[in-house]
Amino acid sequence: MIDFSKNHFELFELPVSYAVDSELLSSRYREMQRVLHPDKFANATDQQRRLSMQAAARVNEAYQVLRDPMLRAKYLLLLQGVDMDAKQSTTQDMAFLMEQMELREKLEHSRSAEDPYQVIDELKRDIKKRLDVLVEQMTGKLDPISAEHLEAAEELVRKMQFLQKLHHDAESLEAELDEAY
Repeated sequence: MIDFSKNHFELFELPVSYAVDSELLSSRYREMQRVLHPDKFANATDQQRRLSMQAAARVNEAYQVLRDPMLRAKYLLLLQGVDMDAKQSTTQDMAFLMEQMELREKLEHSRSAEDPYQVIDELKRDIKKRLDVLVEQMTGKLDPISAEHLEAAEELVRKMQFLQKLHHDAESLEAELDEAY
């Protein structure tokens, strides 16, 4: 079984760091899934089966968090006592907010474009590039983790959230267009 008191990094025996070895993470995840597979507990007691299901769920959750750059950043902040989900603040970077408004307008106007899929694909590529830049900046703020960089890391998470929401909205519009044709 697993130790439920361990944080996500400890669970996978990884250093607490924003930079994660994704191959090592995936390898350890597959190994833990193999060990915790329900078939291994077919003849176990109800309590053991329940514990194995809870352990598998915990491993799945930890894996999802650690493999996603934004969720990993939020989790590292949480380990430092900063709960981004409890905060209702938005970015104060006016230039970034203006860019977001322009990108949202571009997404909305893509509906009436001659080739909406091309506009959406370009927008998604642009968002991906912007997210990559933020991930790079986040590495500088959270590796190593220090109190002086927490505020800047929070701001980067807020920006990542904006961009991920926009990316999701672009994919939703793409699906909507698929259904319309």
